[in-house]
Amino acid sequence: MRQLHAELERRAAAAPDDVVAIDAEGAHRLDSVLARAVVLAAALEARTGPRPTVMVQADNSWRTLVAAVAVGRLDGTLALLSRHTTREEFVGACEDVDPDAVVLSPEVAAAIAPGPRDAEVLDGWDLTARPARGGDRWGGGVVIGLTSGSTGRAKGVVQSEDALRYAGRATIDAVGLHPGDTVAALVPLSSAAAICFGLYLPLLLGGRVLLLDRWDPAVAVDLMAEHDARWTMCVPTMALQMGTAARRGGELHAMTAMTVGGGPMDAGALGRAEEHLGTRILRVFGMSECLGHTTSLPGDDPVTRLGTDGTPFPGTELRAVDEDGVPLPAGSTGRAQVRGPSLFVGYARAGEVVPPALTGDGFLPTGDLVAVAADGTVSIRGREKDIIIRGGRNIDVTEVETAVARHPHVDQVCVVPVPDEVLGERVAVLLVTARDDLDLPEVQRHLGELGLTKGKWPEYVFRVEDLPMNRVGKLSRVDAARLADQLRAVRA
Repeated sequence: MRQLHAELERRAAAAPDDVVAIDAEGAHRLDSVLARAVVLAAALEARTGPRPTVMVQADNSWRTLVAAVAVGRLDGTLALLSRHTTREEFVGACEDVDPDAVVLSPEVAAAIAPGPRDAEVLDGWDLTARPARGGDRWGGGVVIGLTSGSTGRAKGVVQSEDALRYAGRATIDAVGLHPGDTVAALVPLSSAAAICFGLYLPLLLGGRVLLLDRWDPAVAVDLMAEHDARWTMCVPTMALQMGTAARRGGELHAMTAMTVGGGPMDAGALGRAEEHLGTRILRVFGMSECLGHTTSLPGDDPVTRLGTDGTPFPGTELRAVDEDGVPLPAGSTGRAQVRGPSLFVGYARAGEVVPPALTGDGFLPTGDLVAVAADGTVSIRGREKDIIIRGGRNIDVTEVETAVARHPHVDQVCVVPVPDEVLGERVAVLLVTARDDLDLPEVQRHLGELGLTKGKWPEYVFRVEDLPMNRVGKLSRVDAARLADQLRAVRA
């Protein structure tokens, strides 16, 4: 974040009283943010020395902005942590990142990292620190964001400042934003993608960022309408909920566009949401490992904007390949591979960066299925991996199946997604069991006793005589998902 810090200092020299952020506590001027960053940087440097790796509870508030600027001032690396992180997840993150300093609110610190603190920073938050390991252990990475964990354990994605700037600039150009425009940060700033598009991008614009600390769709709409927000990025669930919450209709008519990605999307539902909100929704495809690498455009027709995932950023390449890695003809569905300037540095492991596993010509397999039309338009067709995306959060099917299967009365189990207009997908379980009374509450109690995160619990349980099989006797997940959706419809 060193470049960002330098740019903010130049901006402050010309207009120190510019409002740079608005959050639940009010408006924050640029000179105040920089002054607080100086204080935090001094507290960090006194305990860690230069170039520290600082793990910060990344709430949508002025504190995350100040922390980013302070770490940039020290030429350090910012590791992002959600306030909803469990103790187990915190331990795993610390094993991977090995931070030199940790900054948490007292409430979160008491829950996941009890013990004495070294200092009070950021108006009452806890700082614990040690001398920094030194050197560039992140290969030029400045941000480490945790993924939502499609493999059961979150991965620390290490991104460079060049990648943040490229993705931010490409989005600004694609959407048609202008210097000084206001941007809203609705998604929690605890991932590499969220920090890029929710914090770095608006600061690149030289405008102000609206920081919504706790999700409430009606509050989000009112906040953006009141402050004439020109753009925001959110997951499909948020967009649909805001469409429902738009009380008068057309509240966001001044907004250039709303970018939506991070989960399954229904064109009809998105169309209704944008009609209620009064803006244009742009579908995108991206991932923390390669930030926001496709987008539709405000001038695209609704079929393209709402029914496809747009085209790649300039300089980014996306292709579909077969099982042997051979590129497929235009329009064919295959395994997605991407390369470009926003490709990540690697994953955090044991306090160092592990480079990504790329193809021989530098492409990253994304784990998705994709079709790329002759004109370059991208359509995501599904996923190679068995994950369910519920409201933007990845849920590992294997992890849930393994946990359900540990119930003593479950003979066979298959976990599948069922479509949902608001959340994108919900978790359903098909069970083969001799017990006629094994129901959803009992399955959920069982998972709770095992310690499975509540956000991964199924919301539907269906007892069946047999699981669907294909012609060679293997489980057919496609047929299982279809069956679960049919059973849900009957039950409704």
